[in-house]
Amino acid sequence: MNVTQTAISGVLVVEPKVFTDARGFFYESFNKKLMQAFGIPEEFVQDNHSRSVQGVLRGLHYQIRQPQGKLVRVIVGEIFDVAVDIRKSSPTFGKWVGINLSAENKRMAWIPAGFAHGFLVMSEFAEVLYKTTDYWAPQSERTIVWNDRNLAIVWPTRGKPLLSAKDNAGVAFDQAETFE
Repeated sequence: MNVTQTAISGVLVVEPKVFTDARGFFYESFNKKLMQAFGIPEEFVQDNHSRSVQGVLRGLHYQIRQPQGKLVRVIVGEIFDVAVDIRKSSPTFGKWVGINLSAENKRMAWIPAGFAHGFLVMSEFAEVLYKTTDYWAPQSERTIVWNDRNLAIVWPTRGKPLLSAKDNAGVAFDQAETFE
C-alpha cells in the first residue's frame, strides 16, 4: 500500500497494492494495521454507497456536531473528489484539494473530520463507497455551495452540474459554520 500526503495536511491518497492476472484483480481495500500506520483511524462505524449519473455533483457536505472522517473509493466509473479545510485554526483553512478517483486507478481518499467533502461524476455513472468514523446525523449536516467564489474550486464540469435541492441551497463559505 502506498500513501501520499496531499497539499493539505491530513488529506491522503491511498493506493492499494493490486494483484492482477488473467482472472482479474484482487486488493485489500481496508487493512486496519496498515491504515493505522498511516494515521487513518481504526474505527469506522458506517459504510455508505451511492450511484450517480454523469454530471451529478454531491456536496460540499459536512457535519458540524458529529464530524465524520471518510475513506472514499470508487468501484464503478470515475469522480473528481474534493476536500475543503474548514478548520479555522488550520494554516490551510479555506483551501481545497481535488483527487481523481476511479474504478480503474483504485485510489482512495482519506478525508479527516473537519473538512467539507464533495464530488463530481466524470463517467457515464459512478458508484462510490465510503467508510465514515461517525454516524449520519441529519440535524448536524451542513452544505457549502459547490461554486463558492471565495473557495474557487476548479471543478472539471461541462456546463452546470446536476444538484440536489439541498446542494442548490448550500450557503456561502463565509456564512458557513466551521470548526475551531
